[in-house]
Amino acid sequence: MTGCRLTRTTTHESRLTIMNVSVSPTDRIFILTGAGISAESGLPTFRASDGLWAGYNVEEICTPEALDRNPALVWEFYSKRRADCDKAEPNPAHIALAELEAKTPGRFFLCTQNVDDLHERAGSHNLVHMHGELAKSRCGDECGEPPVEDHHVYASLSEVGRCNCGARMRPHIVFFGEIPLEMDRIQREISRCTLMVVIGTSGNVYPAANFVHWARQAGARTVYIGPEPPLNAHAFTQVVEGKAGEVLPGLFEAQ
Repeated sequence: MTGCRLTRTTTHESRLTIMNVSVSPTDRIFILTGAGISAESGLPTFRASDGLWAGYNVEEICTPEALDRNPALVWEFYSKRRADCDKAEPNPAHIALAELEAKTPGRFFLCTQNVDDLHERAGSHNLVHMHGELAKSRCGDECGEPPVEDHHVYASLSEVGRCNCGARMRPHIVFFGEIPLEMDRIQREISRCTLMVVIGTSGNVYPAANFVHWARQAGARTVYIGPEPPLNAHAFTQVVEGKAGEVLPGLFEAQ
């Protein structure tokens, strides 16, 4: 994409003015959100030193092998996460995105790497959870039955329900080594977007880290928002350093 250059703005001590992101009546908007937006609601990020993995090895709780080896531990971990999410509330960033969707009907798509339901509770509708949903369970044998709503916090493995086929249910979460959900739809939306806004991601988790490159190849403008630049910052035409809850409200300027 010729003619693009990185523009960095910030909400930190330099107090630079954040440039508004213009949205034309023909723009198609693709939003990608990561753990950073949920962190502002009090949900710790996966990779923080005091984050979700503290006290757990990834291999013990978030792989298909872990589920086979110790389903009780896996369910204990995700039950705790459900309890934490139930206490969290959408923050101004979630609400700003829901408001943007309402103003751009049919031209807004949200893809989140997060498994919480804060976007939905803020009012977002046209979205996918590429890494699954915490408040759902599905068949542990992948028999083809669709996921079911499940907000229960299980005290023991014996409480976990079973699928119609008889297999124990598993969290509707994409474990390490598994393919993210709805990739065909995500790629289709990226190919036709004219504006991509990425919020609160590290830029080192794939395939999500490639989304900005795919959008640039399709000719889209690309904006990143987060407290620090991601590893793939060079791929964005604008990087806004700051908390999403402070940056997003009022950022988008309709034409």
